Amino acid sequence: MPKFVLLVLLLFVVAASTAQDEVVNYYWLSFSDKKGTVYAVEKPHEFLSERALNRRQKQHIPIVEEDLPVSQVYLDQLRSTGAEIIHTSRWLNGATVKATAPVYQQLRALGFIQYSELTKPGLVLKSSRNKFKIEHQAVEIDRRDYGQSIRQLDQLNGQLLHGQGFLGNGIWIAVLDAGFLNVDQSPAFTTLRAENRLLGTRDFVSPNSNIFQQDAHGAQVLSTMGGEIPGIFKGTAPKATYFLFRTEDAQTEYLIEEDNWVAAAELADSLGCDIINSSLGYFEFDDAKMNHTYASMDGKTTRVGRAANVAVQKGMLVFSSAGNEAADPWKYLVTPADGDLVIGVGAVNGEGVWAPFSSLGPASDGDVKPNLAALGWRVPVLTADGKTALSNGTSFSSPVLAGMAACLWQAHPEATNLEIKESLERSASQYGHPDDMLGYGIPDFKLANLLLGGAQPPLPDDDWFAAPNPFQDHIYFWKKEKETFEKATLSLFSMNGSRIVSREFYRGSSIFLSNLANLPAGLFIAKIESEKGTVVLKLAKTNPAN
Repeated sequence: MPKFVLLVLLLFVVAASTAQDEVVNYYWLSFSDKKGTVYAVEKPHEFLSERALNRRQKQHIPIVEEDLPVSQVYLDQLRSTGAEIIHTSRWLNGATVKATAPVYQQLRALGFIQYSELTKPGLVLKSSRNKFKIEHQAVEIDRRDYGQSIRQLDQLNGQLLHGQGFLGNGIWIAVLDAGFLNVDQSPAFTTLRAENRLLGTRDFVSPNSNIFQQDAHGAQVLSTMGGEIPGIFKGTAPKATYFLFRTEDAQTEYLIEEDNWVAAAELADSLGCDIINSSLGYFEFDDAKMNHTYASMDGKTTRVGRAANVAVQKGMLVFSSAGNEAADPWKYLVTPADGDLVIGVGAVNGEGVWAPFSSLGPASDGDVKPNLAALGWRVPVLTADGKTALSNGTSFSSPVLAGMAACLWQAHPEATNLEIKESLERSASQYGHPDDMLGYGIPDFKLANLLLGGAQPPLPDDDWFAAPNPFQDHIYFWKKEKETFEKATLSLFSMNGSRIVSREFYRGSSIFLSNLANLPAGLFIAKIESEKGTVVLKLAKTNPAN
Protein backbone atom coordinates (compact mmCIF):
# COMPACT_ATOMS: atom_id res chain seq x y z
CA MET A 1 0.00 0.00 0.00
CA PRO A 2 1.44 3.43 -0.91
CA LYS A 3 2.83 5.43 1.99
CA PHE A 4 0.52 8.34 1.13
CA VAL A 5 -2.59 6.14 1.55
CA LEU A 6 -1.26 4.79 4.85
CA LEU A 7 -0.66 8.31 6.08
CA VAL A 8 -4.21 9.37 5.14
CA LEU A 9 -5.69 6.34 6.92
CA LEU A 10 -3.56 7.03 9.99
CA LEU A 11 -4.67 10.66 10.07
CA PHE A 12 -8.31 9.56 9.70
CA VAL A 13 -8.03 7.14 12.63
CA VAL A 14 -6.36 9.78 14.81
CA ALA A 15 -9.01 12.37 13.89
CA ALA A 16 -11.84 9.94 14.65
CA SER A 17 -10.28 9.03 17.97
CA THR A 18 -9.78 12.70 18.83
CA ALA A 19 -13.38 13.53 17.91
CA GLN A 20 -14.63 10.70 20.08
CA ASP A 21 -12.55 11.94 23.00
CA GLU A 22 -14.13 15.38 22.63
CA VAL A 23 -17.72 14.10 22.87
CA VAL A 24 -19.24 15.16 26.19
CA ASN A 25 -21.30 12.46 27.92
CA TYR A 26 -23.31 12.36 31.14
CA TYR A 27 -22.25 10.07 34.00
CA TRP A 28 -23.51 9.13 37.44
CA LEU A 29 -20.86 9.03 40.17
CA SER A 30 -21.53 7.51 43.58
CA PHE A 31 -19.41 8.73 46.49
CA SER A 32 -18.04 6.57 49.28
CA ASP A 33 -18.86 9.01 52.11
CA LYS A 34 -19.59 12.66 52.96
CA LYS A 35 -16.24 13.65 54.39
CA GLY A 36 -15.66 17.33 53.99
CA THR A 37 -19.30 18.42 53.92
CA VAL A 38 -19.76 21.87 55.41
CA TYR A 39 -23.18 20.96 56.80
CA ALA A 40 -24.18 19.27 60.05
CA VAL A 41 -27.29 17.45 61.26
CA GLU A 42 -27.35 19.88 64.21
CA LYS A 43 -27.98 22.79 61.80
CA PRO A 44 -30.70 21.49 59.44
CA HIS A 45 -32.01 25.00 58.70
CA GLU A 46 -28.97 25.47 56.49
CA PHE A 47 -30.18 22.90 53.96
CA LEU A 48 -33.89 22.26 54.68
CA SER A 49 -36.78 24.71 54.71
CA GLU A 50 -38.86 25.40 57.79
CA ARG A 51 -41.75 23.53 56.21
CA ALA A 52 -39.59 20.49 55.50
CA LEU A 53 -38.42 20.47 59.12
CA ASN A 54 -41.98 20.81 60.38
CA ARG A 55 -43.03 17.81 58.30
CA ARG A 56 -40.28 15.71 59.84
CA GLN A 57 -41.02 16.96 63.35
CA LYS A 58 -44.72 16.18 63.06
CA GLN A 59 -43.92 12.61 61.98
CA HIS A 60 -41.00 12.13 64.40
CA ILE A 61 -38.47 11.74 61.60
CA PRO A 62 -34.91 12.56 62.72
CA ILE A 63 -32.34 14.48 60.69
CA VAL A 64 -29.54 12.07 59.78
CA GLU A 65 -26.36 12.08 57.72
CA GLU A 66 -28.37 10.95 54.69
CA ASP A 67 -30.01 14.41 54.70
CA LEU A 68 -26.70 16.27 54.44
CA PRO A 69 -25.64 17.71 51.07
CA VAL A 70 -22.68 15.97 49.46
CA SER A 71 -19.09 16.88 50.25
CA GLN A 72 -18.04 20.19 48.72
CA VAL A 73 -14.46 18.92 48.81
CA TYR A 74 -15.44 16.07 46.49
CA LEU A 75 -17.35 18.40 44.17
CA ASP A 76 -14.31 20.67 43.91
CA GLN A 77 -12.17 17.69 42.94
CA LEU A 78 -14.65 16.72 40.25
CA ARG A 79 -14.56 20.23 38.81
CA SER A 80 -10.77 20.28 38.88
CA THR A 81 -10.74 17.52 36.24
CA GLY A 82 -12.85 19.63 33.89
CA ALA A 83 -16.15 17.89 34.66
CA GLU A 84 -19.36 19.93 34.86
CA ILE A 85 -21.71 19.05 37.72
CA ILE A 86 -25.36 18.72 36.63
CA HIS A 87 -27.07 17.36 39.75
CA THR A 88 -26.08 16.18 43.19
CA SER A 89 -27.97 13.74 45.42
CA ARG A 90 -27.98 13.99 49.19
CA TRP A 91 -29.88 10.73 49.62
CA LEU A 92 -27.83 8.57 47.26
CA ASN A 93 -24.59 10.50 47.93
CA GLY A 94 -23.46 11.17 44.41
CA ALA A 95 -23.53 13.45 41.40
CA THR A 96 -24.43 13.53 37.74
CA VAL A 97 -21.69 15.16 35.65
CA LYS A 98 -20.87 16.08 32.07
CA ALA A 99 -17.43 15.01 30.94
CA THR A 100 -15.42 13.77 27.97
CA ALA A 101 -14.26 10.16 27.95
CA PRO A 102 -10.68 11.04 29.02
CA VAL A 103 -12.00 13.19 31.88
CA TYR A 104 -14.31 10.37 32.90
CA GLN A 105 -11.32 8.07 33.23
CA GLN A 106 -9.75 10.61 35.59
CA LEU A 107 -12.97 10.77 37.60
CA ARG A 108 -13.12 7.00 37.99
CA ALA A 109 -9.59 7.03 39.43
CA LEU A 110 -10.53 9.36 42.27
CA GLY A 111 -10.39 7.54 45.59
CA PHE A 112 -13.86 8.54 46.79
CA ILE A 113 -15.70 7.32 43.66
CA GLN A 114 -17.45 4.13 44.69
CA TYR A 115 -19.47 3.47 41.52
CA SER A 116 -19.94 5.13 38.14
CA GLU A 117 -21.89 4.61 34.94
CA LEU A 118 -22.91 6.31 31.71
CA THR A 119 -26.39 7.82 32.00
CA LYS A 120 -26.65 9.62 28.65
CA PRO A 121 -24.33 9.72 25.62
CA GLY A 122 -23.39 13.06 24.15
CA LEU A 123 -24.49 12.03 20.67
CA VAL A 124 -28.17 11.09 20.71
CA LEU A 125 -30.98 10.73 18.22
CA LYS A 126 -34.67 11.23 18.79
CA SER A 127 -36.05 8.15 20.46
CA SER A 128 -38.07 5.70 18.39
CA ARG A 129 -40.18 4.96 21.48
CA ASN A 130 -43.47 6.75 22.08
CA LYS A 131 -43.37 7.17 25.83
CA PHE A 132 -47.00 8.12 26.17
CA LYS A 133 -48.36 5.85 23.43
CA ILE A 134 -51.58 4.95 25.26
CA GLU A 135 -52.47 8.32 26.53
CA HIS A 136 -53.53 10.69 23.75
CA GLN A 137 -57.12 10.19 22.74
CA ALA A 138 -58.92 13.53 22.60
CA VAL A 139 -62.70 13.25 22.65
CA GLU A 140 -65.11 16.02 23.57
CA ILE A 141 -67.19 15.30 26.68
CA ASP A 142 -70.22 16.78 28.45
CA ARG A 143 -69.82 19.85 30.65
CA ARG A 144 -72.15 19.87 33.66
CA ASP A 145 -71.11 20.89 37.16
CA TYR A 146 -67.84 18.92 37.53
CA GLY A 147 -68.51 17.76 34.01
CA GLN A 148 -67.42 14.24 33.39
CA SER A 149 -64.65 14.75 35.95
CA ILE A 150 -67.24 13.69 38.51
CA ARG A 151 -66.52 10.13 37.36
CA GLN A 152 -63.15 9.85 39.05
CA LEU A 153 -64.51 11.44 42.22
CA ASP A 154 -67.53 9.11 42.33
CA GLN A 155 -65.45 5.99 41.80
CA LEU A 156 -63.25 6.86 44.77
CA ASN A 157 -66.24 7.85 46.91
CA GLY A 158 -64.62 11.24 47.37
CA GLN A 159 -67.79 13.35 47.40
CA LEU A 160 -67.87 13.42 51.20
CA LEU A 161 -64.45 15.03 51.49
CA HIS A 162 -65.13 17.56 48.74
CA GLY A 163 -68.58 18.27 50.16
CA GLN A 164 -67.05 19.02 53.56
CA GLY A 165 -64.64 21.50 52.00
CA PHE A 166 -61.55 19.28 51.94
CA LEU A 167 -60.17 20.19 48.53
CA GLY A 168 -56.45 19.86 49.23
CA ASN A 169 -56.01 23.28 50.89
CA GLY A 170 -52.57 23.62 52.46
CA ILE A 171 -51.16 20.44 50.90
CA TRP A 172 -48.11 20.93 48.66
CA ILE A 173 -47.81 18.60 45.68
CA ALA A 174 -44.74 18.23 43.46
CA VAL A 175 -45.56 17.07 39.92
CA LEU A 176 -42.68 15.40 38.05
CA ASP A 177 -43.30 15.16 34.32
CA ALA A 178 -42.18 15.87 30.76
CA GLY A 179 -43.45 19.45 30.40
CA PHE A 180 -46.40 21.65 31.24
CA LEU A 181 -47.47 23.22 27.99
CA ASN A 182 -49.50 26.44 28.41
CA VAL A 183 -50.11 25.97 32.14
CA ASP A 184 -49.06 29.62 32.52
CA GLN A 185 -51.98 30.77 30.34
CA SER A 186 -54.50 27.94 29.94
CA PRO A 187 -58.02 28.64 31.28
CA ALA A 188 -57.78 25.23 32.95
CA PHE A 189 -55.46 26.77 35.56
CA THR A 190 -56.78 30.32 35.84
CA THR A 191 -57.88 29.77 39.45
CA LEU A 192 -54.61 28.05 40.34
CA ARG A 193 -52.63 31.02 39.06
CA ALA A 194 -54.98 33.69 40.46
CA GLU A 195 -54.78 32.22 43.95
CA ASN A 196 -50.95 31.98 43.78
CA ARG A 197 -50.98 28.22 44.36
CA LEU A 198 -48.43 27.54 41.62
CA LEU A 199 -45.41 28.22 43.79
CA GLY A 200 -42.49 27.15 41.66
CA THR A 201 -41.09 25.40 38.61
CA ARG A 202 -37.75 23.94 37.59
CA ASP A 203 -36.48 22.24 34.46
CA PHE A 204 -34.02 19.47 35.35
CA VAL A 205 -33.66 18.42 31.70
CA SER A 206 -32.68 21.78 30.19
CA PRO A 207 -32.30 24.42 32.90
CA ASN A 208 -32.59 27.38 30.52
CA SER A 209 -35.81 26.26 28.85
CA ASN A 210 -39.39 27.28 29.61
CA ILE A 211 -41.36 24.32 30.98
CA PHE A 212 -44.57 25.99 29.82
CA GLN A 213 -43.40 25.56 26.22
CA GLN A 214 -42.54 21.88 26.57
CA ASP A 215 -44.57 18.67 26.33
CA ALA A 216 -48.33 18.78 27.07
CA HIS A 217 -48.35 15.55 29.07
CA GLY A 218 -47.66 17.22 32.42
CA ALA A 219 -50.41 19.78 31.83
CA GLN A 220 -52.96 17.00 31.40
CA VAL A 221 -51.63 15.21 34.47
CA LEU A 222 -51.84 18.43 36.50
CA SER A 223 -55.42 19.01 35.31
CA THR A 224 -56.68 15.82 36.96
CA MET A 225 -55.62 17.29 40.32
CA GLY A 226 -55.46 21.07 40.04
CA GLY A 227 -57.51 21.87 36.97
CA GLU A 228 -60.72 23.82 37.50
CA ILE A 229 -63.22 25.44 35.15
CA PRO A 230 -66.42 26.28 37.03
CA GLY A 231 -69.37 24.25 35.81
CA ILE A 232 -67.17 22.19 33.51
CA PHE A 233 -64.31 20.47 35.32
CA LYS A 234 -62.81 20.12 38.77
CA GLY A 235 -59.71 18.11 39.64
CA THR A 236 -59.47 15.92 42.70
CA ALA A 237 -57.37 18.49 44.61
CA PRO A 238 -58.46 21.83 43.14
CA LYS A 239 -57.22 23.88 46.13
CA ALA A 240 -53.83 22.22 46.68
CA THR A 241 -50.56 24.06 46.04
CA TYR A 242 -48.30 22.83 43.25
CA PHE A 243 -44.67 22.75 42.16
CA LEU A 244 -43.96 21.68 38.58
CA PHE A 245 -40.68 19.92 37.82
CA ARG A 246 -39.64 18.77 34.36
CA THR A 247 -37.52 15.65 34.77
CA GLU A 248 -38.49 13.79 31.60
CA ASP A 249 -37.05 14.42 28.14
CA ALA A 250 -39.89 13.36 25.85
CA GLN A 251 -37.51 13.11 22.89
CA THR A 252 -35.12 10.50 24.32
CA GLU A 253 -34.94 7.83 27.00
CA TYR A 254 -31.75 7.45 29.02
CA LEU A 255 -30.82 6.74 32.63
CA ILE A 256 -30.16 10.41 33.23
CA GLU A 257 -33.91 10.89 33.57
CA GLU A 258 -33.74 8.84 36.76
CA ASP A 259 -31.01 11.22 37.96
CA ASN A 260 -33.31 14.14 37.12
CA TRP A 261 -36.11 12.47 39.07
CA VAL A 262 -33.90 12.01 42.13
CA ALA A 263 -32.80 15.65 42.04
CA ALA A 264 -36.42 16.83 41.74
CA ALA A 265 -37.60 14.61 44.59
CA GLU A 266 -34.88 15.98 46.85
CA LEU A 267 -35.88 19.54 45.95
CA ALA A 268 -39.50 18.66 46.74
CA ASP A 269 -38.34 17.39 50.11
CA SER A 270 -36.26 20.44 50.96
CA LEU A 271 -39.07 22.81 49.95
CA GLY A 272 -41.48 21.02 52.26
CA CYS A 273 -43.76 19.26 49.77
CA ASP A 274 -46.17 16.67 51.14
CA ILE A 275 -46.88 14.60 48.02
CA ILE A 276 -44.99 13.67 44.88
CA ASN A 277 -46.85 12.52 41.79
CA SER A 278 -44.74 10.79 39.16
CA SER A 279 -46.59 9.85 35.98
CA LEU A 280 -43.32 8.43 34.70
CA GLY A 281 -41.67 5.04 34.70
CA TYR A 282 -38.52 3.34 33.50
CA PHE A 283 -37.44 -0.08 32.30
CA GLU A 284 -36.25 0.26 28.68
CA PHE A 285 -33.87 2.85 27.25
CA ASP A 286 -32.57 4.00 23.88
CA ASP A 287 -29.26 2.41 24.87
CA ALA A 288 -30.19 -1.21 25.55
CA LYS A 289 -27.19 -1.62 27.87
CA MET A 290 -29.01 0.63 30.33
CA ASN A 291 -32.20 -1.47 30.37
CA HIS A 292 -33.58 -2.73 33.66
CA THR A 293 -34.61 -6.33 34.14
CA TYR A 294 -37.73 -7.59 35.85
CA ALA A 295 -35.49 -8.82 38.66
CA SER A 296 -34.51 -5.21 39.34
CA MET A 297 -38.20 -4.31 39.88
CA ASP A 298 -37.84 -5.45 43.49
CA GLY A 299 -38.58 -2.10 45.09
CA LYS A 300 -35.05 -1.30 46.16
CA THR A 301 -32.59 -1.76 43.28
CA THR A 302 -33.05 1.00 40.70
CA ARG A 303 -31.70 4.42 41.52
CA VAL A 304 -35.09 6.07 41.09
CA GLY A 305 -36.83 3.39 43.15
CA ARG A 306 -34.37 3.80 46.01
CA ALA A 307 -34.80 7.58 45.99
CA ALA A 308 -38.59 7.24 45.94
CA ASN A 309 -38.40 5.06 49.05
CA VAL A 310 -36.24 7.67 50.79
CA ALA A 311 -38.77 10.37 49.87
CA VAL A 312 -41.39 8.39 51.78
CA GLN A 313 -39.02 7.89 54.68
CA LYS A 314 -38.73 11.69 54.85
CA GLY A 315 -42.48 11.98 55.40
CA MET A 316 -43.88 12.44 51.90
CA LEU A 317 -46.37 10.33 49.98
CA VAL A 318 -45.14 9.18 46.57
CA PHE A 319 -47.65 8.14 43.92
CA SER A 320 -46.25 6.62 40.73
CA SER A 321 -47.91 5.27 37.60
CA ALA A 322 -47.59 1.50 37.31
CA GLY A 323 -47.11 1.80 33.54
CA ASN A 324 -48.96 0.89 30.35
CA GLU A 325 -47.07 -2.26 29.46
CA ALA A 326 -49.53 -5.11 30.09
CA ALA A 327 -50.13 -5.79 26.40
CA ASP A 328 -46.42 -5.57 25.53
CA PRO A 329 -43.76 -8.27 25.99
CA TRP A 330 -42.51 -6.60 29.17
CA LYS A 331 -46.04 -6.56 30.73
CA TYR A 332 -44.84 -5.75 34.29
CA LEU A 333 -44.90 -2.53 36.26
CA VAL A 334 -42.08 -0.02 35.86
CA THR A 335 -39.87 1.80 38.35
CA PRO A 336 -40.31 3.78 40.63
CA ALA A 337 -43.80 2.28 41.06
CA ASP A 338 -42.03 -0.85 42.31
CA GLY A 339 -40.63 1.04 45.31
CA ASP A 340 -41.29 -0.73 48.61
CA LEU A 341 -42.88 2.39 50.12
CA VAL A 342 -44.26 3.91 46.91
CA ILE A 343 -47.96 3.79 46.02
CA GLY A 344 -47.89 2.28 42.54
CA VAL A 345 -51.16 3.03 40.76
CA GLY A 346 -52.90 0.91 38.12
CA ALA A 347 -55.81 1.89 35.89
CA VAL A 348 -59.46 0.83 35.66
CA ASN A 349 -62.40 1.95 33.56
CA GLY A 350 -65.57 3.60 34.83
CA GLU A 351 -66.96 0.20 35.84
CA GLY A 352 -63.96 -0.56 37.99
CA VAL A 353 -62.63 -3.12 35.50
CA TRP A 354 -58.89 -3.47 34.99
CA ALA A 355 -57.65 -1.55 31.94
CA PRO A 356 -55.97 -4.08 29.62
CA PHE A 357 -52.91 -1.82 29.16
CA SER A 358 -52.31 -1.30 32.90
CA SER A 359 -49.00 -2.90 33.90
CA LEU A 360 -49.07 -6.05 36.00
CA GLY A 361 -47.46 -6.94 39.30
CA PRO A 362 -46.19 -8.25 41.49
CA ALA A 363 -42.84 -6.64 42.23
CA SER A 364 -40.10 -9.16 41.52
CA ASP A 365 -39.64 -9.77 45.26
CA GLY A 366 -43.33 -10.70 45.56
CA ASP A 367 -44.68 -7.46 47.03
CA VAL A 368 -48.24 -6.51 46.07
CA LYS A 369 -48.07 -4.23 43.04
CA PRO A 370 -49.69 -2.13 41.90
CA ASN A 371 -50.80 -1.01 45.35
CA LEU A 372 -54.04 0.65 44.25
CA ALA A 373 -56.03 1.57 41.16
CA ALA A 374 -58.10 4.52 39.96
CA LEU A 375 -59.79 5.71 36.80
CA GLY A 376 -57.28 5.71 33.96
CA TRP A 377 -59.27 4.34 31.03
CA ARG A 378 -61.29 7.11 29.35
CA VAL A 379 -60.47 9.47 32.17
CA PRO A 380 -61.52 13.12 31.78
CA VAL A 381 -58.64 15.59 31.55
CA LEU A 382 -58.15 19.19 30.44
CA THR A 383 -55.97 19.75 27.39
CA ALA A 384 -53.37 22.50 27.08
CA ASP A 385 -55.94 24.80 25.43
CA GLY A 386 -58.48 24.27 28.22
CA LYS A 387 -60.76 21.81 26.42
CA THR A 388 -62.12 18.72 28.10
CA ALA A 389 -61.10 15.36 26.68
CA LEU A 390 -60.86 11.67 27.52
CA SER A 391 -57.45 10.01 27.77
CA ASN A 392 -56.08 6.63 28.70
CA GLY A 393 -53.15 5.67 30.86
CA THR A 394 -51.87 5.09 34.35
CA SER A 395 -50.33 8.54 33.89
CA PHE A 396 -53.77 9.83 34.88
CA SER A 397 -54.92 7.27 37.43
CA SER A 398 -51.91 8.17 39.59
CA PRO A 399 -52.62 11.91 39.91
CA VAL A 400 -56.37 11.29 40.29
CA LEU A 401 -55.49 9.27 43.38
CA ALA A 402 -52.74 11.61 44.57
CA GLY A 403 -55.16 14.53 44.48
CA MET A 404 -57.75 12.73 46.59
CA ALA A 405 -55.01 11.74 49.04
CA ALA A 406 -54.26 15.45 49.46
CA CYS A 407 -57.89 16.04 50.45
CA LEU A 408 -57.76 13.15 52.92
CA TRP A 409 -54.55 14.45 54.46
CA GLN A 410 -56.08 17.91 54.80
CA ALA A 411 -58.95 16.30 56.71
CA HIS A 412 -56.47 14.48 58.98
CA PRO A 413 -53.43 16.76 59.32
CA GLU A 414 -52.24 14.82 62.37
CA ALA A 415 -51.81 11.63 60.35
CA THR A 416 -48.42 10.45 59.12
CA ASN A 417 -47.82 9.68 55.47
CA LEU A 418 -47.74 5.95 56.19
CA GLU A 419 -51.04 6.17 58.08
CA ILE A 420 -52.59 7.81 55.02
CA LYS A 421 -51.14 5.07 52.80
CA GLU A 422 -52.40 2.32 55.09
CA SER A 423 -55.90 3.79 55.27
CA LEU A 424 -56.11 3.88 51.47
CA GLU A 425 -55.04 0.27 51.14
CA ARG A 426 -57.34 -0.95 53.93
CA SER A 427 -60.29 0.87 52.37
CA ALA A 428 -59.72 -0.60 48.91
CA SER A 429 -62.14 -2.87 47.09
CA GLN A 430 -60.06 -6.05 47.27
CA TYR A 431 -57.97 -5.46 50.38
CA GLY A 432 -58.65 -9.03 51.51
CA HIS A 433 -57.63 -10.57 48.19
CA PRO A 434 -55.08 -8.42 46.30
CA ASP A 435 -54.11 -9.48 42.80
CA ASP A 436 -51.53 -8.61 40.16
CA MET A 437 -53.85 -6.34 38.17
CA LEU A 438 -55.29 -3.92 40.74
CA GLY A 439 -53.33 -4.76 43.87
CA TYR A 440 -55.56 -3.92 46.83
CA GLY A 441 -58.05 -2.40 44.41
CA ILE A 442 -59.92 0.90 44.24
CA PRO A 443 -59.78 2.87 47.50
CA ASP A 444 -62.93 4.21 49.14
CA PHE A 445 -62.17 7.64 50.58
CA LYS A 446 -65.26 7.71 52.73
CA LEU A 447 -64.06 4.52 54.41
CA ALA A 448 -60.44 5.74 54.56
CA ASN A 449 -61.69 8.88 56.28
CA LEU A 450 -63.51 6.74 58.85
CA LEU A 451 -60.47 4.53 59.38
CA LEU A 452 -58.28 7.52 60.13
CA GLY A 453 -60.95 8.63 62.58
CA GLY A 454 -60.60 5.37 64.50
CA ALA A 455 -63.38 3.28 62.93
CA GLN A 456 -62.84 -0.43 62.45
CA PRO A 457 -62.95 -1.62 58.84
CA PRO A 458 -65.82 -3.85 57.73
CA LEU A 459 -65.15 -7.44 56.78
CA PRO A 460 -63.59 -7.52 53.32
CA ASP A 461 -65.88 -8.49 50.48
CA ASP A 462 -63.89 -11.61 49.72
CA ASP A 463 -66.74 -13.51 51.39
CA TRP A 464 -68.08 -14.08 47.85
CA PHE A 465 -66.81 -17.28 46.31
CA ALA A 466 -66.99 -18.60 42.75
CA ALA A 467 -66.75 -22.18 41.51
CA PRO A 468 -65.72 -23.83 39.37
CA ASN A 469 -62.86 -21.51 38.55
CA PRO A 470 -61.68 -22.05 35.86
CA PHE A 471 -65.18 -22.62 34.46
CA GLN A 472 -66.46 -24.06 31.18
CA ASP A 473 -70.27 -23.78 31.01
CA HIS A 474 -71.50 -22.37 34.31
CA ILE A 475 -70.40 -20.55 37.49
CA TYR A 476 -71.89 -20.72 40.96
CA PHE A 477 -71.41 -17.68 43.22
CA TRP A 478 -72.30 -17.81 46.89
CA LYS A 479 -71.96 -15.76 50.04
CA LYS A 480 -69.88 -16.86 52.99
CA GLU A 481 -71.96 -18.78 55.52
CA LYS A 482 -74.95 -18.40 53.14
CA GLU A 483 -75.43 -14.78 54.22
CA THR A 484 -78.52 -13.35 52.50
CA PHE A 485 -78.49 -10.29 50.25
CA GLU A 486 -81.59 -8.23 49.45
CA LYS A 487 -80.49 -7.38 45.90
CA ALA A 488 -77.36 -8.20 43.95
CA THR A 489 -76.31 -7.12 40.47
CA LEU A 490 -73.87 -9.41 38.68
CA SER A 491 -71.90 -8.08 35.71
CA LEU A 492 -69.45 -10.19 33.70
CA PHE A 493 -66.77 -8.37 31.68
CA SER A 494 -64.20 -9.49 29.15
CA MET A 495 -60.66 -8.24 29.71
CA ASN A 496 -61.12 -5.52 27.09
CA GLY A 497 -63.90 -4.04 29.21
CA SER A 498 -66.91 -5.28 27.23
CA ARG A 499 -69.91 -6.12 29.41
CA ILE A 500 -71.06 -9.63 28.52
CA VAL A 501 -73.70 -10.26 31.19
CA SER A 502 -75.62 -8.01 33.57
CA ARG A 503 -78.36 -9.55 35.72
CA GLU A 504 -80.16 -8.69 38.94
CA PHE A 505 -80.90 -11.19 41.70
CA TYR A 506 -83.15 -10.68 44.72
CA ARG A 507 -83.07 -11.97 48.30
CA GLY A 508 -80.77 -14.93 48.31
CA SER A 509 -77.33 -16.14 49.22
CA SER A 510 -76.16 -17.51 45.88
CA ILE A 511 -76.14 -16.77 42.15
CA PHE A 512 -76.06 -19.33 39.35
CA LEU A 513 -74.84 -18.28 35.91
CA SER A 514 -75.16 -20.82 33.07
CA ASN A 515 -74.98 -21.14 29.25
CA LEU A 516 -71.42 -19.83 29.11
CA ALA A 517 -69.92 -22.52 26.89
CA ASN A 518 -69.81 -20.22 23.85
CA LEU A 519 -67.52 -17.72 25.56
CA PRO A 520 -63.92 -17.86 24.31
CA ALA A 521 -61.26 -19.24 26.62
CA GLY A 522 -59.48 -16.57 28.63
CA LEU A 523 -59.79 -14.27 31.63
CA PHE A 524 -63.00 -12.55 32.73
CA ILE A 525 -64.01 -10.22 35.54
CA ALA A 526 -67.17 -10.68 37.62
CA LYS A 527 -68.44 -7.62 39.49
CA ILE A 528 -71.08 -8.22 42.19
CA GLU A 529 -72.81 -5.21 43.73
CA SER A 530 -75.10 -5.53 46.73
CA GLU A 531 -76.14 -3.50 49.75
CA LYS A 532 -73.11 -5.00 51.55
CA GLY A 533 -70.67 -3.49 49.03
CA THR A 534 -68.96 -4.35 45.78
CA VAL A 535 -66.60 -7.20 45.03
CA VAL A 536 -64.62 -7.92 41.89
CA LEU A 537 -63.58 -11.51 41.18
CA LYS A 538 -61.13 -12.71 38.54
CA LEU A 539 -62.32 -15.77 36.58
CA ALA A 540 -60.78 -18.03 33.97
CA LYS A 541 -62.66 -19.79 31.14
CA THR A 542 -61.37 -23.02 29.62
CA ASN A 543 -62.68 -25.20 26.82
CA PRO A 544 -63.37 -28.93 27.22
CA ALA A 545 -60.48 -31.18 26.27
CA ASN A 546 -60.92 -32.98 22.93
